[in-house]
Amino acid sequence: MTKFKRTLVTTALPYANGPVHIGHLAGVYVPADIYVRYLRLKGEDVLLIGGSDEHGVPITLKARKEGITPQDVVDKYHAIIKDSFEKFGISFDIYSRTSNKVHYDTASQFFRTLYEKGEFIEKESEQYYDEEAKQFLADRYITGTCPHCHKEGAYGDQCESCGTSLNATDLINPKSTISGSVPRMRKTKHWYLPLDKHEPYLRQWILEGHKEWKSNVYGQCKSWIDQGLQPRAVSRDLDWGVPVPVDGADGKVLYVWFDAPIGYISATRELTDDWEKYWKDPETRLLHFIGKDNIVFHCIVFPSMLKAEGSYNLPDNVPANEFLNLEGDKISTSRNWAVWLHEYLEEFSGQQDVLRYVLTANAPETKDNDFTWKDFQARNNNELVAIFGNFVNRSMVLTDKYYGGKVPSPAEFNDFDRETLGSIEGIVKRTEEALENFKFREAVKEAMNLARLGNKYLADTEPWKLIKTDEARVATIMYVSLQITANLAILTEPFLPFTADKLRNMLNMGGADWSLCGKTEILKPGHIIAEASLLFQKIEDTTIQLQLDKLAASKKANEAEAKTAAPARENVSYDEFTKMDIRTGTILEAEKVAKTKKLLKLKIDTGIDQRTVVSGIAEYFQPEEIIGRQVSILVNLAPRNIKGIDSQGMILMAEDADGRLVFVSPSEKVKNGSEVK
Repeated sequence: MTKFKRTLVTTALPYANGPVHIGHLAGVYVPADIYVRYLRLKGEDVLLIGGSDEHGVPITLKARKEGITPQDVVDKYHAIIKDSFEKFGISFDIYSRTSNKVHYDTASQFFRTLYEKGEFIEKESEQYYDEEAKQFLADRYITGTCPHCHKEGAYGDQCESCGTSLNATDLINPKSTISGSVPRMRKTKHWYLPLDKHEPYLRQWILEGHKEWKSNVYGQCKSWIDQGLQPRAVSRDLDWGVPVPVDGADGKVLYVWFDAPIGYISATRELTDDWEKYWKDPETRLLHFIGKDNIVFHCIVFPSMLKAEGSYNLPDNVPANEFLNLEGDKISTSRNWAVWLHEYLEEFSGQQDVLRYVLTANAPETKDNDFTWKDFQARNNNELVAIFGNFVNRSMVLTDKYYGGKVPSPAEFNDFDRETLGSIEGIVKRTEEALENFKFREAVKEAMNLARLGNKYLADTEPWKLIKTDEARVATIMYVSLQITANLAILTEPFLPFTADKLRNMLNMGGADWSLCGKTEILKPGHIIAEASLLFQKIEDTTIQLQLDKLAASKKANEAEAKTAAPARENVSYDEFTKMDIRTGTILEAEKVAKTKKLLKLKIDTGIDQRTVVSGIAEYFQPEEIIGRQVSILVNLAPRNIKGIDSQGMILMAEDADGRLVFVSPSEKVKNGSEVK
């Protein structure tokens, strides 16, 4: 149980360069909403703060790709994200954005405070500069060959082929994605937050003071601290973001990692004039709900910023989740391998709680987990429909049928009745304990156990059989069933808010109050309930197949895109090109090279001489098919011994997107030895 007077809950700010998907929901927003709804039910003072992260290179990349401004990008996606959250029932007290004036003022003021206190290190470093575009290049504006897997097209911060984290200076043959030119190193001045200065405090505060944090969070923090913390730049050369508010900082903005968490503060300022109570009063508890990729920022970097400023509370807990995969593969926005929230809301109208339930029951709390559409269907049909919905529907329909919609007065309770009613309080307590400890999978399982209890109770007592012989007994059975139903209407509110609200309306209960949970006389005898309606609908195979087909189409499109032309290689000078002597020639003889699958031995008339060339085309051409074909051949390539054969040149081939080889030949027959220029 909390010892604080109030709780401030923040959620990671999603980048406003695309919609929200189920990975975001499972990792951050559903657990945060569950927890806040639970605290509200208990009557606690709690705020849920969220907003869109609208700065950083991903935004500028999106704008450049679409030929629009960064502001156009964030306006579009902020609206989509905000609307999706509202329709999905994420109950933010405010959902703000980091491109508004309140945020610019707050972030600038925060930087100035640290700057004036001498909390930054100012130093020069060399960074890549595009002389044609006349700007410094962020890591994502630089591509080159990966030094690890040697794939071309790696970014300056990561190779998406092998997944290795990189520095831009690690790339082989770097190029600017803006102009295509080769960038040069140039000196630039930036401000750094000296995390190493705060390392002793962080070691004590986290490793000694917060051993109760989730193992995945604590472990990642310990790893970072044990490796030794280094100063981290808080500014960068970019034209989109909060300008660095000091003299001599033209063309520099606050680095997005520094700017974004201040968005929690600015959103609270925007919400209430009493914002300092939620950020600076020691009787307020601060909680950050995030994914594992943000642990270092919320447990090490942001606390260092707050500590350096000196007047803010530090987080009491950071219950970060791991990643959710999709159908056995990592969710990827660039590959469209995702279940997008706005699309789900359209295609599964009125079924927000089904997705909320599945994502909670399958939450990646301490390790990565997998979402599959078949599991989604099974949990809906076998749990929500067959257990929860079935129990509620039978309880209400039988009450209407036997007692005209009035809660009957119970006769004498037998041992089974008392045991069943006594089980409610234990389920409520276990649900509450799990919620207090951020174990939402366990909590929703306990809440569903109440529906299982009711379903089993009705199945064991069979009131539909007893009604003709023992009406008094049936009255007791229905009374017990309705008390379980009323408890469900409160207990499931944090997890299934749309369903719980619908159920309370059906029961004519009014609002939810957590203090009633576990009580066995919530609905008094004579209380009139409304007409029953189904809480959940069965999901058919055809509906699921449509979703699987969508993913299959995405995979097919990605495979096709992967076969498109590779990026151009590093530029060569004209002099280097003219050194290559390419001539036309005719294949006179062709035979397979023994004990190989790919090699053909060719004799070619080059117009200069007749020479032997070994070529790796045997999988595409039969020897007899190519005799007499005119080809292009590089004649001044240094000889090379291949399988004991001296190869004197290279014939030119084109490889298409499917890997098929074709000869590069003149469109009409020319004299052998003609130069290709």
